[in-house]
This record gives sequence, C-alpha cells and structure tokens, in this order.
Amino acid sequence: MGHLGDIADAINTHARANGYSVVEDIGGHGVGLEFHEDPFVSYVTPKGSEMLLVPGMMFTIEPMINEGSPDFFVDEDNDWTVYTMDDGLSAQIEYMVLITENGAEVLTK
Repeated sequence: MGHLGDIADAINTHARANGYSVVEDIGGHGVGLEFHEDPFVSYVTPKGSEMLLVPGMMFTIEPMINEGSPDFFVDEDNDWTVYTMDDGLSAQIEYMVLITENGAEVLTK
C-alpha cells in the first residue's frame, strides 16, 4: 500500500517544483485517543521510508508550505501561532486520512 515517506515525497516534490519550501519540523500526526499521537507525519522524508501504511491507520496530512524559507518561529505570547522568519507567505491546511483495505479515504471535507 505504501509508506508515510511516499506522502512526504509527493508533497515535498510538488512544493519544490513550484518554487515553495516545506517546513521540516511541523507535520501531521496520528489520530486516536490522544491529541497529536504517533506517528509524526513528516513531509521531507524519502519515498519508501517511514511507517508502512496499513488498514485502520488514521492520521492527518497538514504540511506548512512557505513562499520563501522554511524557517519559522512560534509566538512566545500564545505558544501556538507560527510565523515565517522571512515574513513570506505561508499556507497550512489539515486533512484527516483513514487507510482502508481499498486505499486511502479523506475524512475531512
């Protein structure tokens, strides 16, 4: 079925081909009983690496794509808001994905 690294490679390759960067330290996460469970879903790991995708896995795909540098900082006042170091534009959206016997199902619409 594939590996988490396959997702990372597709996202990173597409972003870079279009002149954007991918933040390395912000990624998706497993969905289960706790907030931000394992696995950490990276967007910079090589194709064929990381965890094998198997039916029943549920995780988020939420890369932070930057117009310029991938470098960022977190607002010290709220410890949550993320800013780019170079003041470039950035985008992030979160999708929840379930791996099934038939492939991947996007649960967020």
